[in-house]
Amino acid sequence: MTYKITVLPGDGIGPEVTAEAQKALQAVGRVWGHDFAFEEALIGGVAIDATGRPLPEETLSLCRAADAVLLGAVGHPKFDDPTLKVRPEQGLLGLRKELQLFANLRPVKISPALINTSNIKPEVLQGTDLLVVRELTGGIYFGERGRRDGGRTAYDTMIYSVPEIERVVHMAFRLARKRRKQVTSVDKANVLESSRLWRETAERVAKEYPDVAFDNTLVDACAMFLIRRPSSFDVIVTGNMFGDILTDEASMLAGSMGMLPSAALAEGAFGLYEPIHGSAPKYTGQGVVNPIASILSAAMLLRYSLDLEEEAQAIEAAVDKVLAQGLRTRDIAEADSQVIGTVAMGDAIVRAIEQGH
Repeated sequence: MTYKITVLPGDGIGPEVTAEAQKALQAVGRVWGHDFAFEEALIGGVAIDATGRPLPEETLSLCRAADAVLLGAVGHPKFDDPTLKVRPEQGLLGLRKELQLFANLRPVKISPALINTSNIKPEVLQGTDLLVVRELTGGIYFGERGRRDGGRTAYDTMIYSVPEIERVVHMAFRLARKRRKQVTSVDKANVLESSRLWRETAERVAKEYPDVAFDNTLVDACAMFLIRRPSSFDVIVTGNMFGDILTDEASMLAGSMGMLPSAALAEGAFGLYEPIHGSAPKYTGQGVVNPIASILSAAMLLRYSLDLEEEAQAIEAAVDKVLAQGLRTRDIAEADSQVIGTVAMGDAIVRAIEQGH
């Protein structure tokens, strides 16, 4: 069977890491007999440079026609001025909106080989395997905003509807049923009216899943618990801004943002897959960045969009094997490890995929 994958390399190091993810998927194809048809398109800063738009219509059309989308990263220093009317990040936000990608999945699982690279004590990290489900198309990032009083007052509106909350909470419970059957809903219901609606809705949805344990936690407490006892969490579900902040915090549990993948899912099987790190333009072309987050994003693509669980696990096992051998990119290097570059890490993971089956 042929699977159509739209690849959006994007800016900075994006093309370097997506190339290694494609290599991993091609290795899976050779071993299991799948055919992956890749087609590249522009997004972000490179799209602005080429077309004047961060999300060209051609890119959107290719994404809609694909089984899944593999994204690198967007962003460049020349677009850092927040007052610019056209910015690379608008391409990603537009893609989420147009493709109705409403749920962002960010797993945080500590590789045994990397437990000493984090700033958190190993005994605290031991057993950490959590999944954050972040609502992606609502909340303060999409609410009404503006300035008044001659520009002296600014406002951003956090707004959520019951259907928006229901669909992401349902997804969290469905995912928890395949894991350790525990959901924590994170809000700020002691202060925010939108969070009170979130909590009411989450509690009502939870009653439909009596086999899954459920609790509510305030976002500030959750931020503390992620550092104090991260292994106590299974699935965390939360709104857009809270999820944005908490997932970056959680990424540091793994020692480097270069280790963590993510998925943005629509209803059904379609999804967009990307590492959580940015475009890191200062490292562009040096061949030193960590491709593991992008490669693990490809594993998520296999799992959630193509329903190829065995193949997804094969990529994840290959990553663990390579790390256990002591191979490291410099962001996760230890005193006794062998430091290798982006391409060499991708090649090592490909060999492990092929040898492991």
